[in-house]
Amino acid sequence: MDITVAIDCMGGDHGPHVTVPAVVDYLHRHSGTHVILVGMPDAIELELHAARLGSDPRLRVQAASEIVGMDESPALALRNKKNSSMRVALDLVKRGEAQACVSAGNTGALIATSRFVLKMLPGIDRPALAVVLPTMRGRTYVLDLGANVDCEAEHLLQFGVMGAALVSSVESKERPSVGLLNIGEEEIKGNEVVKRAAELLRDSGLNFYGNIEGNDIYKGTTDVVVCDGFVGNVALKTSEGVAQMLSTFLREEFGRNPLTRFAGLIALPVINAFKRRVDHRQYNGASLLGLRGVVIKSHGAADGYAFSCAIARATDEVRGGMLHRLSERAAGLSRPSGGSLTYRQSALEEYPT
Repeated sequence: MDITVAIDCMGGDHGPHVTVPAVVDYLHRHSGTHVILVGMPDAIELELHAARLGSDPRLRVQAASEIVGMDESPALALRNKKNSSMRVALDLVKRGEAQACVSAGNTGALIATSRFVLKMLPGIDRPALAVVLPTMRGRTYVLDLGANVDCEAEHLLQFGVMGAALVSSVESKERPSVGLLNIGEEEIKGNEVVKRAAELLRDSGLNFYGNIEGNDIYKGTTDVVVCDGFVGNVALKTSEGVAQMLSTFLREEFGRNPLTRFAGLIALPVINAFKRRVDHRQYNGASLLGLRGVVIKSHGAADGYAFSCAIARATDEVRGGMLHRLSERAAGLSRPSGGSLTYRQSALEEYPT
């Protein structure tokens, strides 16, 4: 299955200096992928020349004359930069010339522009950012990571449906387990929104595990962790801070004196294996779910390896039929005349994973 991915080459902290070499490296390792490099042609061609890439029929350049700044207002970017590399890449997905878009650009602008260009799937109110994290049992998918700071219970239900569809498509799990992040496992715990969301998820037909706590994320208690964007973003940034602290502590302890440096040299194979296992770069690429297209948000400071992992995430979602699965699952969401969202349990039976 040939897949075409539109790359926002100008986005992120490093722009074409990272995105273009990452694409070249990815194409060398994956024969079934075509790429459209979107951005300023001169800058892109300069990096292609530096990478010594000859003519490749799987790659073409699409011109875009504007760049969305990393600190730019999403509203202004959407209104004033209709020929930005981000907007042009998303337009390619909308027209069907590409099956996915990958961008390391301004997160707020990407969410706003994606929602405007691609539109939401029927049954889904808001897009959500989902990220994969390593656990003691493998991997877990957490959403939302910051796209929606304030959520209603019905939105958390939608996140559960979207997360389950994502895991089904990329992990080949028929009924992934879904947990609701809370301050305790008991049903009486949490605020009113979370308690109501638990009721909706329990009646949804999803494989709902129940409430989980923060330490369950890295235990791998569930395949999907559902939370609002405020909680999810704080949890993610806290995890990143803990990882940096542990790395600093290890370097300090192994470098404390000649004896500890010698011990570090002996332990180097174990340390390197540990670093590879928890290397955050291999998990780069947050899925922007709920849209009529596959959109992956790379970390703005991603290096070439991390950005290529984001491209791989996009192709995995396309190849696994994520959008089709999510469309079918979202069809089970309905809004009655009273205004609250409900989920028809029969939808999961009608559309098996």
